[in-house]
Amino acid sequence: MSNVKVSAPEASEQTSFFSNLRHKMPKDTGIFVVMLGIALIFEIAGWYVRDQSFLLNTNRLVLIVLQVAIIGIIAVGVTQVIITTGIDLSSGSVIALTAVVAASLAQTSDSLSPMYPSLVNLPAAIPIGAGIGVGLLCGVINGVLITRTGIPPFIATLGMMVSARGLAQYYTQGNPISFLSDGFTSIGQGAMPVIIFLVVAFLFHIALKHTRYGKYVYAIGGNMTSAKVSGINVNKYLIIVYTIAGALSGLAGVVLAARVSSGQSSMGMAYELDAIAAAVIGGSSLMGGVGRITGTLIGAVILGLIKSGFTFVGVDAYVQDIIKGMIIVAAVSIDMHRNRKKR
Repeated sequence: MSNVKVSAPEASEQTSFFSNLRHKMPKDTGIFVVMLGIALIFEIAGWYVRDQSFLLNTNRLVLIVLQVAIIGIIAVGVTQVIITTGIDLSSGSVIALTAVVAASLAQTSDSLSPMYPSLVNLPAAIPIGAGIGVGLLCGVINGVLITRTGIPPFIATLGMMVSARGLAQYYTQGNPISFLSDGFTSIGQGAMPVIIFLVVAFLFHIALKHTRYGKYVYAIGGNMTSAKVSGINVNKYLIIVYTIAGALSGLAGVVLAARVSSGQSSMGMAYELDAIAAAVIGGSSLMGGVGRITGTLIGAVILGLIKSGFTFVGVDAYVQDIIKGMIIVAAVSIDMHRNRKKR
């Protein structure tokens, strides 16, 4: 048998071909393939453990998509924060606060004990606007604390996380708020949460990719000092980024309250971790300057598949949290390794 030798020019051409092919492929192809692989694993496990399909169940797929929609709305804002090398730990608590505020203004006259007896049967736009407004205000406070006082984003948003949850509990005294109007709850029914998520994702995908805002956000995350030297008002854009993240958390809280027809101070527990995980799994770098909304969308779907898949095959809920934590750590480790190679 004779050994076939490849000449240096041929080897170079082959390397160039595969390199060009890799560059021509969409940037999120890798994470998309991972998503398909996870779905296939649970499909096989479903037939092996439960003797039924995981993917060909309409109710299960609808539930996955609805779960992804709520987390995805938050993750769109969190992705932009992470691109600037920041972090937002407050989004889950902001969801609870905005949900109870919106629900309290969406009650009908059928309620046995409305929070505001003189403000029942209001148009749906008022509670929706109030909820988003409260989230926006929380985001502004985060941004101002970070830019004006120099408090690290981790500490500033951690304080907001505790405060917003406490405010939600004080506001409701631990009681759920129900008897919400049909006009308000309609934004959480059927496919509306998914439509809202996709519209939000599309708008901010365009904003990050094709506007001055997006250019400046990536510049700040890439090198904040250079961004300042080049004339970018870094503090202004950081406040804008955290304000957007807060407003999107408010929107997610409103949609969640409408979906379950209730506002509760316990809503949104650990949602901030899922949102951060979706962004990081989707390719956002905690070192800043890197991140895409399309990747975050796929990352959110992966989390939804994992949660639903483990429940489907009978994995204990506590074990699911352990595995989710391991996935987050693995994603961050891969990101850090990738950044070390770049340096």
